Amino acid sequence: MPHIQQLSPHVADLIAAGEVVERPASVVKELVENSIDAGATAVVVEIQRGGMSLIRVTDNGCGIAAAELPTAFLRHATSKLRRADDLAAIGTLGFRGEALAAISAVSRVDVLTRQRESSLGASLHLEGGVPEAVEDAGCPEGTTFVVRELFYNTPARLKFMKTDSAEASAVGAMLGQIALGRPEISIRYLRDGREELHTPGDGKLLSAIYAARGRDFAMRLIPVEGGGEGISVRGFVTEPLAGRGTRAAQTFFCCGRMIKSSMLTSALEEAYANRLMKGKFPGCVLHIDLPLHQVDVNVHPAKTVVKFVNERAVFSAIHHTVKDAIDAAGAAELPAAKPVAAVTPGQSWTAQAAPAPKKDFYQTMDAKAFREKAAGLSAVKPAASGSSSPEMGGRLTFQDARQPGLRKREEPAFIPPAGQFTVHTFESKAEEPAPVTEHPRPAPAQEAEVPEQTSFESAPAPWRFAGEVLRTYIIAEDGANVWLIDKHAAHERINFDRMKASAEPVMRQQLLASMAVELPGEQYAVLLENLPLLAEFGFEAEDFGEGCLMVRAIPADLNPGLARETLEELADKLLSGGGADPAAARDVMLHTMACKASIKGGWESDPAELRALIDKVQSGEVQFCPHGRPVKVRLSKYEIEKMFKRA
Repeated sequence: MPHIQQLSPHVADLIAAGEVVERPASVVKELVENSIDAGATAVVVEIQRGGMSLIRVTDNGCGIAAAELPTAFLRHATSKLRRADDLAAIGTLGFRGEALAAISAVSRVDVLTRQRESSLGASLHLEGGVPEAVEDAGCPEGTTFVVRELFYNTPARLKFMKTDSAEASAVGAMLGQIALGRPEISIRYLRDGREELHTPGDGKLLSAIYAARGRDFAMRLIPVEGGGEGISVRGFVTEPLAGRGTRAAQTFFCCGRMIKSSMLTSALEEAYANRLMKGKFPGCVLHIDLPLHQVDVNVHPAKTVVKFVNERAVFSAIHHTVKDAIDAAGAAELPAAKPVAAVTPGQSWTAQAAPAPKKDFYQTMDAKAFREKAAGLSAVKPAASGSSSPEMGGRLTFQDARQPGLRKREEPAFIPPAGQFTVHTFESKAEEPAPVTEHPRPAPAQEAEVPEQTSFESAPAPWRFAGEVLRTYIIAEDGANVWLIDKHAAHERINFDRMKASAEPVMRQQLLASMAVELPGEQYAVLLENLPLLAEFGFEAEDFGEGCLMVRAIPADLNPGLARETLEELADKLLSGGGADPAAARDVMLHTMACKASIKGGWESDPAELRALIDKVQSGEVQFCPHGRPVKVRLSKYEIEKMFKRA
């Protein structure tokens, strides 16, 4: 058995650094939180090469005493706790006393600081966690930390770092979240000498949201304020019609600390029940304040996870406060009731006609264009004098019966019912018969050598289209079975296979007006890294700066109204590991594009499109959607009769 021994301080510091310092954004978070705890009203953050070569954080806080500078970089050294009872009511952002020790253990650090009552400041240099002598220095009030060559002595960690742009965007996203938590503090962020973020620090949350999240997000917000049982909830949530494609725009703060909690997310989304489209998520910036002893922040090294003494009360406070705010905002938009005096004598009260529902992009198009938009499915016209024949990809084309070389077979006249189509069959026009030369009948021995004539079995009868239910599922019948087909899943598979097999570039539609798409930091960075991949799939986009992409063209199969949502979803999938290699990134793009270009559940579909989907499913070409879900379910006659107790 190996001998038990105590780890050296250096190894222990490296282990602690692995828990606290994951990337440059982690360093920035710890240093800025220390500045906030020091009472700073202005913080400037500068980075170079994504923060790997330089991070400089300057504040105007209270500063550090020269005699205490070396102590500040020791493990478990802090000015925010004195006794065990203090752990039950932590009001500061930092308290563990591990951040400075962990940062200095994996980098070269310089610190320059001066207290307000001192006329002279002090400086200290550390390398690999080892401090040098403290020296006097002239400097302004506050503290400046300079971190250079992050992970210089732990090369194994370097391979886990992303590109400079991705790391810089993560720093910007982190600072934007901190700014939303402390709108009274002005935060300025400089990336390679260029200003990326600057909040006014006027104490107004909406001003911080405008600076950190952009104008489009800030203009679609509903103010929230309320609470109960000693819990206060305040902030802003997005309007129901401004739902996002992901949860990236949800930010929660508890007692000024940014936290992540599935319980808070559930409370928020429950408040939007029956108000938000399926697949959309609300955005928010919510501050939850409650007595410090009712929340435990000492459960995670990064301090982003907390525990509540009364989770039910917190859930209820968020749910009801947000719901009331949404209801109040919706009630303000209702038309005023008609006054009684305005009703003429003898006039009966009648309900006003509801406004016509707004048609979506596809419904405003003519039938031909609608069918062309359903990628892989072309229009089917009533066969007045022509004929139809199925072709590859579910397309149906027509040939004129008068075309040379074709002769219409004599059939009784038939008038199809409304919504159905006539399918005629043709045979080649007979040529002049060639002279037949008679040969003597072969001997019996020779007859065995003559190959037999091949007989062709007739193809199975097509499934009967019986209808559609819930505007999502097609009902088809093949005699002894009933089939339920998910039209979205089937069409998504057709689009996915078509796109994957196509060697031609994706067709684009040029936008009449370029679209500015503002994205959170990490989403913005990952799309910038994959601009060539976006171009391959029909997106023409370029960097517009400050977290904004300028989109000038989108895939021809994509509804322009879904362009922003598609880019957000692509970014999330690429961030979650789909962009690890080019093949995986391409599949991510194909899955998303196929989904967005497909018929959606709840849409009214043309019978011709549904008929083509049935044929694809019946042929076995479509079995599962690209995500692995089945596209069809069979109910046998016996199973149906058993349900009705007839079997």
